[in-house]
Amino acid sequence: MKLALNLCLFLFFLVISGDKSFSLTDYQIKRLCKNEKRELTCIKNLRKKRLDLNNGKLIEIPVMPYKR
Repeated sequence: MKLALNLCLFLFFLVISGDKSFSLTDYQIKRLCKNEKRELTCIKNLRKKRLDLNNGKLIEIPVMPYKR
C-alpha cells in the first residue's frame, strides 16, 4: 500500500512539474550581458532565445564554466 502511494505521488509530481520551463527576465539578461564585448548583440540573442523557448521551440543553451 505504501509503495502504491509513493508511486502515485511521484507520478503526480512528474505530471505537475514536467511541462514547465522558466525563461530569464529582462533584468537577468542585462546582468548576464553586462560584461560581454558586444552587449546589445548578447541581449538581442538572449531575448530571441527566450521568445523561442516561450513559443515551445527547442533552443541550444551554451554551458559556461564556473569561475571562482
